Amino acid sequence: MEKRKKLFALDIGTRTVVGIILEERNEEDYHVLDILSIEHSERAMLDGQIHDVLAVSKIIKKIKTELEKKHGPLNKVSVAAAGRALKTERARMTIDIAGKPMIEKDDILHLELSAVQQAQALVAEKENNGEKHQHYYCVGYSVLNYQLDHEPIGNLIDQQGDQASVEIIATFLPRVVVESLIAALQRSELEMEALTLEPIAAINVLIPQSMRRLNVALVDIGAGTSDIAITDSGTVIAYGMVPVAGDEITEAISDQYLLDFPLAEKAKRDLLTNDQIQIVDILGFETEVSKKEVIQNITPVLDKLAKSICEEILKLNNSNPPKAVMLVGGGSLTPEITKKMTQELNLPENRVAIRDINAIKSVTLADKIEKGPELVTPIGIAITAQNSPVQYRSVYVNEQPVRLFEVNELTAGDCLLASGIKINKLFGKPGMALIITLNGQTITIPGSHGEVPTLMRNGVLCSLDDPIENGDYLVAIKGKDGEQPTVYIKDLLDGIPEKTIKINEKSYHIQATITCNGSIASPEHVISDRDQIKCEFPETIEALLKELNLKNELEKLRPFQINLNGKETFIPPFSGKLFKNGIEAKPTSSYDHLDELVIEEKQKPTLQQLAEIKQIILTQSIPVTFNGKALHLTKNITEFKRGDAILSFDDWIHDGDVITYEQHKMEPFIFQDLFKHVQIKIPQKSSGRFTLLRNNVQTTFYGKIEPGDDLKIQWPIEDEVAPRQ
Repeated sequence: MEKRKKLFALDIGTRTVVGIILEERNEEDYHVLDILSIEHSERAMLDGQIHDVLAVSKIIKKIKTELEKKHGPLNKVSVAAAGRALKTERARMTIDIAGKPMIEKDDILHLELSAVQQAQALVAEKENNGEKHQHYYCVGYSVLNYQLDHEPIGNLIDQQGDQASVEIIATFLPRVVVESLIAALQRSELEMEALTLEPIAAINVLIPQSMRRLNVALVDIGAGTSDIAITDSGTVIAYGMVPVAGDEITEAISDQYLLDFPLAEKAKRDLLTNDQIQIVDILGFETEVSKKEVIQNITPVLDKLAKSICEEILKLNNSNPPKAVMLVGGGSLTPEITKKMTQELNLPENRVAIRDINAIKSVTLADKIEKGPELVTPIGIAITAQNSPVQYRSVYVNEQPVRLFEVNELTAGDCLLASGIKINKLFGKPGMALIITLNGQTITIPGSHGEVPTLMRNGVLCSLDDPIENGDYLVAIKGKDGEQPTVYIKDLLDGIPEKTIKINEKSYHIQATITCNGSIASPEHVISDRDQIKCEFPETIEALLKELNLKNELEKLRPFQINLNGKETFIPPFSGKLFKNGIEAKPTSSYDHLDELVIEEKQKPTLQQLAEIKQIILTQSIPVTFNGKALHLTKNITEFKRGDAILSFDDWIHDGDVITYEQHKMEPFIFQDLFKHVQIKIPQKSSGRFTLLRNNVQTTFYGKIEPGDDLKIQWPIEDEVAPRQ
């Protein structure tokens, strides 16, 4: 008859150490041959970690010795790292993606792993009093949310924006937990045959693989702590622990009814199935109490336990209640715990249940062993460590050996995390930006994005989510840094700006003038950091005409100017006229694309017009009558010269002329002035003698004339007088 294989497993808890021996009947069926539980005599365990290796090893040795008496030599054992030793931390990581065409899968993996490393550093800092050590294995993480430009988004793949971020929740196992387990076993002359995690052990025997796609919480309520594991999408997504468990309920019953701790523990279990229980206090009095009374007295502690567990479940499950909750461990026998948890999680009463070994179809018990939920984890440790042991893997990352704790299938990304390489430091840095000034406005031109790192597995390109094998060699090569951008002036201008202007019905095209740091520059000029670039058109119409080299048109707009008696004199009314789109404008006016300009010639004034503008009196005149006819006597009092030439009133004055003039004193008119304006015809029969009359009073050639005087010349015979033509 073939000898059946025996499995030896230890469940090292906060209050007790449980040894269990299973016999493998076939590939899927097991029979529990024996089980032995011994309490710690001193506080040797804290939060799932062995604090006193010697004390724990003594108990292990005692269990080993007792079981060997019945079952023969025991040299190898399967153990589990306590779920309460796991550390859970949230972290968010943000990266700049401005200018990146699209986010790819590898970009998201790098982002997630960078967030995991940040969580890893936070755990190390908290657990080591601020000192950051990379002595934590990541046993899993899940994404809580993605954000694009600070707004939640379902998936980042192929998205574009300025910033992308991810928030994750990651779980870590301190390396010292595993090392202390190994040390305690070695002192007990045992070799670690296989290792698992307590929550995984319980899940493996209670939740079939096909059901792990459901969002289920498994709670192992022990003596000192309650361990929590969450499944979803076919895997364990989070682990947690609360330092509240069954002992608090037992202590509450003990305090209320003065019971010894073991009797209080028995009373707690009896309440689960009985409405009335018998208790004997430390004074020896036997009392019968109702379940209702006991629960009423310990309600505050029950509420505290249920609330603490449920709050941690919600925290680990992204603030959402799971579909169902399974309770295992001795503390799950706490009365009313399932009802209070359904209330806290707002679940139907049939969605929170205690699971004992009856739920494990492939396991049978020896007759002497009493069934209970406290057996689920020890049995799970033995079976899981046998079927799905957690292995140590050794790989090399950049020639450095790395030991990994394989919970799920290990990937290249897990190796980078374990090596301590900063994922975000593997990305090439963005190139230096250019900061320039364009027409007084500061512009920042970002450099190119750094390239993604290159990851090689055994000399072949791989990605972060590629699986790895024991002994693999990984090489992580930092991505190439981005470069400072090469930008031409034309790239900033979107071509060279041009304006079309019509001047006196003729179209002109003018391009902007480009300068860089004060010097004329070509559109092909490569920009440097801190360059000051200007792209400008002539600002005024006058500057435009200069740029177009329209000297004649400029001359028209120059003010009409002469030198008058040695003084430069401007005469605006004679200057050229400028019209923009039909409205008179000044040479200093601005202009726009497609404006129409009309420039009129300067006027050529006469001396008469010049005198009027300058308010210079040219003549003196008075009205008189001569021989009954009205006329005006006029004489010049101002004389103008251009050089030596005397100018008449009708002579043209030219721009730039040098003119002199002299004004004479105004003198009274005399009778003699009349002869410049009339012709005197002497009668043929006249003796040549005549009489000059002013207002019928005789006068002389030099007699003064006043305005309105009546003048006459009389001859001895009849005179014939005709006015000058």
